[in-house]
Amino acid sequence: MSASRKVTLAEKDQMIQALRSHHVNTLVELRRIEKAFAVLGSPDVTEPMTAAWSYYVNSHSLLTELRALTKNYPFSSECLEEAKRRVFADPQSNRSWNFCWLVLNKVRTDALIPYYAQHQASQPAMWGGRAPTTEDITRLTSAFVGEWNTAINQMLRHWDQPPSR
Repeated sequence: MSASRKVTLAEKDQMIQALRSHHVNTLVELRRIEKAFAVLGSPDVTEPMTAAWSYYVNSHSLLTELRALTKNYPFSSECLEEAKRRVFADPQSNRSWNFCWLVLNKVRTDALIPYYAQHQASQPAMWGGRAPTTEDITRLTSAFVGEWNTAINQMLRHWDQPPSR
């Protein structure tokens, strides 16, 4: 279904039901429905869409999709949790119904990736019990930063503009 055409009442009801039952729980599918709802401009779609985005983030589906994009250096769950915490603490977070976008954007705008990349790269578990050199940590941090930034940017490309109220 093209996002530019208006959906029928039956299609809208089906999409709302799919959101509420969590049958739709990937970024691409949620964005498809969000675009269709944007054409409608109907207030009754806001709550199920907002709830679906929150479920997507809080059920770890966002982390799962980020990790699918970061196979060499799996994305940090701690980084994502910190971004979520910062969104909740940010009085500007009510500017969007889209918790996923807010979290992804917070990772980028607050430059969380370099900190968490360095933190993860310096963990003893990353080095099989041996003490890494400063150069080792710097190289691994750089690899994390590159792959994680690419994944965040790839996910944020799904929005032409920020989803705002």
